[in-house]
Amino acid sequence: MAPSVAIIGAGFGGLCMAIRLRRAGIGSFTVFEKAADLGGTWRDNSYPGAGCDIPSHLYSYSFEKYASWTRRYPAQPEILAYLEHCADKYDVRRKIRFGAEVRRAAFDGRRWQVTSIHDGGERTEAFDVVVMSVGQLNRPHLPEIPGMSDFEGVSFHSARWNHDHDLTGRRVAVIGSGSSAAQLIPAVAERAAHLDVFQRTPNWVIPKPDATFGPLARLAFHYVPGLQRAYREWIYRYAEATLYPALAEGWSAGLLKKRALDHLRAQVPDPVLRAKLTPGYPPGCKRVVIDSAFYPALTRPDVDVVTDPIVRIGPKGVETAEGLREADTIVYATGFLSTEFLAPMEVTGLGGRSLADQWRDGAHAYLGISVPGFPSLFLLYGPNTNLGHNSIIYMIECQVRHVMACLARVAEEGPIEVRPDAMAAWARQLDAAMARMVWGEGCRSWYKTAEGRVTNNWPGPTTLYRRLTARPPRGAYRTVEGVPSSVP
Repeated sequence: MAPSVAIIGAGFGGLCMAIRLRRAGIGSFTVFEKAADLGGTWRDNSYPGAGCDIPSHLYSYSFEKYASWTRRYPAQPEILAYLEHCADKYDVRRKIRFGAEVRRAAFDGRRWQVTSIHDGGERTEAFDVVVMSVGQLNRPHLPEIPGMSDFEGVSFHSARWNHDHDLTGRRVAVIGSGSSAAQLIPAVAERAAHLDVFQRTPNWVIPKPDATFGPLARLAFHYVPGLQRAYREWIYRYAEATLYPALAEGWSAGLLKKRALDHLRAQVPDPVLRAKLTPGYPPGCKRVVIDSAFYPALTRPDVDVVTDPIVRIGPKGVETAEGLREADTIVYATGFLSTEFLAPMEVTGLGGRSLADQWRDGAHAYLGISVPGFPSLFLLYGPNTNLGHNSIIYMIECQVRHVMACLARVAEEGPIEVRPDAMAAWARQLDAAMARMVWGEGCRSWYKTAEGRVTNNWPGPTTLYRRLTARPPRGAYRTVEGVPSSVP
């Protein structure tokens, strides 16, 4: 008999898991989604200019090669429409419980007790397996700047965009200059009377070779046998062969830096502004921004790049060491609480141990999927599975394939957990691989904890991750039997 499965989250990972279960003929699953609709980060991030820096034909499921993409790099509405298409085509929408926020998941020695808030009431249900698919970029991070609550204008985070607030003719302050900021700043600059961009650290930026797919191209992708598969494979191989070596400080690192510097020189003629925008760390240490409209927006006469440290937020704007910069709107493009995996959920495993306590020094998991002491709990897009060079959808599909293999064993033997010795060996291999990557080169990024440990990124080629996750999981896992529990 197939185990019952609770899937937490209805973004790319949760939907992939649900679809794979449905295609395997397993209907004993429930998807918990705290929001009123599916989509995860592509539902939440609806700011002007929101999109993806991975080409659309690769930023999609391998089993659902969508031929209707209109651009080489997909915009947020198209990605969300693709996810809705997949949910409907594979008939998993009716398995999603919308408006159900999971507060706690506790292993009682045999099954998981999952407690959620739904329709104003608390409900606890038992499942054999829990698959966490809440992502790494789902909880907005707001900086701790004195006086934020004193601001008399309108303020919001980029992932909680206030679409009712018209920016036309406004004095706008954007705090942050990463990937989200680079996408929204050109659109904001076109509407605002004046825009101040507060930059703490500049980012490496390379051009985005975007293009539209006309009707003939879309027809060709749909009807010409093998065309879409070949195009997708070419994008994937190019990223693996050229972008990954740059992050591993290999042969293409110098080429990446040259491309970024050439892009900066071509688009920013002012040497003073160009100096402000030139990073002092190697490309790839922070996420490289892929955008062709960002630099031109910063050169507009009604846009200022402010590098003076922010002292406080005042009622009328943002105060730096050089004085007050007036604003009536503040947009915080300050990223997410990316290293706080699964928070604020309370997750307790064998003997009532807390996952938050076990991860106090940084999140870790075998293959980014399983944690010792937490039987039949699996993570999608978990610790050390994020990519800086290729499509995360590829990684998610590898993880789902691994979880499906584990479910077969759970069905036969009951709860399983990853062996502590397998986890320890994995941690050693991960640390050795991480030492070769550029992320440790003295920059601050969302990839790292405050102590400098990289908890988010995968330090190898995706081909290696696919091989590792495709191995039969029997040797790394053990059956859990007769375990006493302190869970009431």
